Amino acid sequence: MFWSAPLSADVKRAATVVAVDDRVDPADCLSMAEVRHGVDALDRALVTLLAERQRYMDAAARIKPSRDVVHDDARIEDVVAKVLAAAEAAGLSPPIAEPVWRTLIDRCIAHEFGAWDRTRG
Repeated sequence: MFWSAPLSADVKRAATVVAVDDRVDPADCLSMAEVRHGVDALDRALVTLLAERQRYMDAAARIKPSRDVVHDDARIEDVVAKVLAAAEAAGLSPPIAEPVWRTLIDRCIAHEFGAWDRTRG
């Protein structure tokens, strides 16, 4: 799913692959050990993805022309709406998705402010 405008043909993107360790499908788990192994495998993959998201916040801090555009309420609501649509399609409960992403966005904005200040402040 693409959430932003498509990139022009002259922009090259490197494919990022996030490996998730082998795990038993949740519907097939017969023990808490299998459940925990699956959760731990997914957590490791999520950490990798969140680290990449953080690097995008570093890029935003580098690109944005002024500190007053770091926090953007319209963009926050746009991201949450897109996440909720993706959550519905994936079977993720909105009561899990929305607060998780709002917290993630809040922490990413705080990180971006810090990155902006370190590089430009």
